[in-house]
Amino acid sequence: MPRTPLAAGIDIGGTKISAVITDDDGRRLAFDHVPAPAAAGGPAMADAAAALVRRLEAEAGAAVGIAGVGAAGVIDQRSGTVVAASATFAEWAGFALGAALADRLGVPVAVDNDVNAFLVGELRWGAARGQADVLGIMLGTGVGGAIALDGRLFAGHRGAAGEIGHTPGYGELVCTCGRVGHLETLASGRSIEARYAERTGAAAPIVRGSEIADRARAGEPEALAVFDAAGRAVGLAASSAASMFDLSFVVIGGGVRAAWDVLEPAIRAGIDGNPPVSGFPLEVRPAELGADGVVLGAAALAYSDAPHTMPAGASVPTALAAH
Repeated sequence: MPRTPLAAGIDIGGTKISAVITDDDGRRLAFDHVPAPAAAGGPAMADAAAALVRRLEAEAGAAVGIAGVGAAGVIDQRSGTVVAASATFAEWAGFALGAALADRLGVPVAVDNDVNAFLVGELRWGAARGQADVLGIMLGTGVGGAIALDGRLFAGHRGAAGEIGHTPGYGELVCTCGRVGHLETLASGRSIEARYAERTGAAAPIVRGSEIADRARAGEPEALAVFDAAGRAVGLAASSAASMFDLSFVVIGGGVRAAWDVLEPAIRAGIDGNPPVSGFPLEVRPAELGADGVVLGAAALAYSDAPHTMPAGASVPTALAAH
């Protein structure tokens, strides 16, 4: 039987690029990150990512045979192209990221957005192992979502399935996108800090989310109220998604997951107050891959049956095709 190749997982964000080399059990052989040259355009980002992988190969003393990328923005999985992205990235929308990295690394490359990669990682190596129908939620600077059906990522027609952060119905606050009442206005790390500042009249510098969580643990009413609103909103969103797709499991990651002990009771209250229409319980678990969830998820994506962009003139390796 052909030997399964090592994989590079790459997480491309607006401020840094992280990479890891793993085997198919998720064992990390090398890891590091570098600043992201987001203002320099897509080719510069691909150059930085490829150079990082090459350095990690040298550290690990082994070459990768496949690579996966979790990137910020809306991604066309089939072509590995960035369809849309925030203004943080220069010349990023429309960039053929998969082809650029495949040619630079000389291996097949699978590309998806960062939240989809996160969910693939949790399905393969994390809290969602063995689950079939799953909602993944990332509570970070913003709020992202992803869906798996029958154990496989469901991306939708344009790669944006599961993006619950910008769904409406959560009040009258203006979202960062300019629209009103989105889940992100209550449940992102940035919004938790903003809502706390509004409640307390705190002036700059703004109280960080980790400190607000500590104050909630100490019983401070304002901090508890902010996390209660965030958690109940997440619970409502999870229950709504479960009703639409008949999901049974939710995994929650991102930086806000560090406050799981104060967030989970409110999430459960939000679900219990608006249970899925199926009548069956919805299991909610914190992510297990932690701060490295996206970069490890990108490596898991490389091992998955997601579309891979091939280097020019290459064919799919036998080990990958059989995997």
